[in-house]
This record gives sequence, structure tokens and C-alpha cells, in this order.
Amino acid sequence: MTTDHRDDNRMTEKRKPQRLTPANLREAVLNYLDRFVASTKRLDQVMTRKIRASAAAHGDDPAPLLEALPPILASLAAQGVLNDRHLAEAKARAMIRRGGSRAKILHNLAGKGIDAATASAALARMAQEFDNPELEAATAFARRRRLGPFRPDPASRPENRQKDLAALARAGFSGGIARQVIGAAGGDDLDNPADD
Repeated sequence: MTTDHRDDNRMTEKRKPQRLTPANLREAVLNYLDRFVASTKRLDQVMTRKIRASAAAHGDDPAPLLEALPPILASLAAQGVLNDRHLAEAKARAMIRRGGSRAKILHNLAGKGIDAATASAALARMAQEFDNPELEAATAFARRRRLGPFRPDPASRPENRQKDLAALARAGFSGGIARQVIGAAGGDDLDNPADD
């Protein structure tokens, strides 16, 4: 079987990165933001990598583009297009609802390029939105994983207690929160906690 060299050339051309120029750099940044939600730091990393790949592929000097990138990012931040605080709050909110512990949220935000101060502020904001963010997240985690009061067979709860506590601990929840969730009589007790 022979290979058509024209097809090989087309495949090579398809993989070649877009040529970035000072004229189209802002558009490339906006195109990336249309597809992905990113922090300022993460966007800077991605675009720097794209600039270097484009320059290497096309034999261009990356310096002018690397110099043009920070003002573009600053402009987008000033316009509110890039907002690390809103991104951190949205991610934290979603993770709490899915069952993410405080530790897991902080780790995830750091991986997204959110600085520690912004991540901590987002978690402080969650404390205003949720009655008890860590308990609500642990409850969501237990419900999703069918642990403790959410086990389909309530008779199996005592024999699985340690296993359920360990699952919550591995997910980053404290022992007190884990015992509160696993020890609840039923899921309704956690969904509608009595006022203290």
C-alpha cells in the first residue's frame, strides 16, 4: 500500500500552529476565552506557550508578541472579561454543590492558576452563601457516593461505618464533619438541619 504524500503534507499543515502576529494576538486570546474559562495566570501560561509554538513553527521572533500579551490581559481584566475572583467563587460554589471539601477546592483553584488570597476570599464568600459549606459539601459527597444515611440498604450502615468515614476523610473532610454526616439518622436530617 502506498501513501499519498499530498495527504501527509495536509496532515502536517493541519498540525502547524496558527501564525500569531501583534495584529491577531488579541483575537487569539478572545478565541481561547470563548472556548475555555481561565484565570489570568492560566491564560498567560497558555498564550505564552502558543506564542512560542507559533514563533518556532513560522520562524518568527516571539519577543514582540510576548511583550504585547500583558497589556492585552490587563485590558481584558479592566473590562471584566477576566475576573479571577468571580471564577474562583463560581468554581468553589460548584464544587461545594458536587461534594468538594475545602481542601479539595483550594487545591483545584491553585491548579487553575488562582492565587491563595483569591481562593481564600472565595471560600469566605461561600460561608456567606451556604449555612455550613463544609457540611453541605460532605452531605453532597455522601449522597453521590451513597454513604452513611444514603446507603440503599440501611442495615449495612454499621458494618460500613469505618469505610464511609475513610471515604470522607480521603475526600478532605474533617473527622467531625465525617462523623456528623455518617452518623445522621437519615438524609433528611442533613438536608434540613435543626437550628441550633
